[in-house]
Amino acid sequence: MHEEEALNDNHPGPNHFELDQTGGDRKHRNSTYAKRRRVVLKYLERNYGTVRDFCQKHKTTLRYILWGTLLAGYLAMVIAACGLNFHRALPLFVITVAAIFFVVWDHFMAKYDHRIEELLSPGRRFLDSHWFWLKWVIWSSLILGVVFWLIFDTAKLGKWQLVSFGGLIVYVILLFLFSKHPTKVHWRPVFWGIGLQFLLGLLILRTGPGLRASQWLGKQVHTFLEHTDAGASFVFGENYTDHYLAFKFLPMLVFFSAVTSMLYYLGLMQWIIRKIGWLMLVTMGSSPVESVVAAGNIFVGYTESPLLVQPYIQHATRSELHAIMTAGFATIAGNVLGPYISFGISPAHLLTASVMSAPASLAVAKLFWPETETPKTTLKDAMKMEMGDSRNLLEAASYGTSSSISLVANIAVNMIAFLALLSFVNAALSWFGNMFDYPQLSFELICSYIFMPFSFMMGVDWQDSFMVAKLIGYKTFFTEFVAYERLSKLVDLRKEAGPKFVDGVQQYMSIRSETIATYALCGFGSVSSLGLAISTLTSMAPSRKRDIAAGAVRALIAGNIACFMTACITGILSSTPVDITCHHIFENTFASGLSQNTTDVVSCCQSLLSSTVAVGPGEVIPGGYHSLSSLKNCCELLKPSTLNCTWIPDEL
Repeated sequence: MHEEEALNDNHPGPNHFELDQTGGDRKHRNSTYAKRRRVVLKYLERNYGTVRDFCQKHKTTLRYILWGTLLAGYLAMVIAACGLNFHRALPLFVITVAAIFFVVWDHFMAKYDHRIEELLSPGRRFLDSHWFWLKWVIWSSLILGVVFWLIFDTAKLGKWQLVSFGGLIVYVILLFLFSKHPTKVHWRPVFWGIGLQFLLGLLILRTGPGLRASQWLGKQVHTFLEHTDAGASFVFGENYTDHYLAFKFLPMLVFFSAVTSMLYYLGLMQWIIRKIGWLMLVTMGSSPVESVVAAGNIFVGYTESPLLVQPYIQHATRSELHAIMTAGFATIAGNVLGPYISFGISPAHLLTASVMSAPASLAVAKLFWPETETPKTTLKDAMKMEMGDSRNLLEAASYGTSSSISLVANIAVNMIAFLALLSFVNAALSWFGNMFDYPQLSFELICSYIFMPFSFMMGVDWQDSFMVAKLIGYKTFFTEFVAYERLSKLVDLRKEAGPKFVDGVQQYMSIRSETIATYALCGFGSVSSLGLAISTLTSMAPSRKRDIAAGAVRALIAGNIACFMTACITGILSSTPVDITCHHIFENTFASGLSQNTTDVVSCCQSLLSSTVAVGPGEVIPGGYHSLSSLKNCCELLKPSTLNCTWIPDEL
């Protein structure tokens, strides 16, 4: 037995042979794999240099091929969308054509700028040599054109357009009389600023395509900001709208700040600001620093826009510093449009006011504090804008989100403090007035008398001018958020079509007065913003602290007057009396349940339906600033064959 076991130990069985054979095969395979890997790595090492040199040598061609392929694919997509439904794809088509035009224009001007300048130099020399008498011919023609236009427009629309024009002239005269250097005013930026203001208002408020475009853009902005609800409902729960201001209103600022930061990272925001700034520079003759900051204020706040030209602020003239602050006080930032829209203020009017006030701010600034020094910053320097410190798009979004924390907190605490302060001031004034048997004394009452002449000069009728004056007081001494919140309540009361007077107290205003008030309030020009503006600019240029502080109060006054002048332009170009009458007819008829089949209602409905743009289901834009509910009621009343009533969405 022991011999057999020993024999078995010396001679392994079949299983032992199989294990040894399997291990050998595995070692052989691993060795073969390692050899092949070494061969591949040696091959890649030998050819890596060749591939790298080829890509380096032809990187421009490869870049053109890549971008050309992407562009061809995008254009094919646009063409396919237009072929399927051109009306639906019209916004995409317009955006594409505009982008292609500006890209081609940039490349063309960069390559042939000097040749174009040489080509136009004979015409420039001719204008310079004959400018003395040519300017009188041009200005005389413009003045006569404005006079005749006012005559015919006033005859058609009524006297209030003439009141608004008179108010515009009065504001210009007041600015000139109280100017820092009245004898050194350069009138080119003043007249061009007012002219651009008027031209923008004319295109947007008086032309059908401009009106429809502004309404469409306002609707898109409203829809875009509604995406904030997804994040707000996830964080705060489904009942987040119960605390509207904190959980609906403020999250919009966070969302918009993130998107703005992403646009800065991509360079799109800087590109748009450069174009608008260049337009104001070549037309108005303002300095590069002023033009860039004024253009930036359309999109960002008065504390962020100076960052666009931060390296040059310490070299700015005193007039330029005044213009920078005026532009900040006369406009509102794009990132706060959402909260105003959430109040129920018309997004089309807010967008229009923000754009119109940019040239107005420079016109007022150059009239109130004329340039007496030579600006040191060149156009090339001012147009240099940094792309930001973010390394990728997600980091840019995160940076924009975190940077909005201070803005959100600042607005929240200011709303708490100012509304509490307003309540205390009203209680104190009522207590004081009660000493003289006049307990009605309040902050609103005082403001209604102080600012009433200013609101009346904008073209607001006498009865409504006191209510608009109260709103201006809220905006000037507190903040525009409080003013727009109060304006939204007046708009809601008008839409309810209740009695206009209750116990002798006026409850709401006309649509024209609401529109003018929307433009007059569209600016950061409040006492609470004064200190923040001074501290922001001082931190960027500590050596200019004295000059900044010296011009801040004048800039605050100038910024508010710029908003008032924008409101005057709106009063000149506002809706016709027929449209206003139809608004009241719709409110009184559809809200109160009166007989709808009357001549006035049918006539107004026909006018509304003829001016309505219908693209498809849910994409219907009513004309004349009418509401979707009025359009739906008119559609059900007349049952037109040109419009599918089911396409009209519910009121937003």
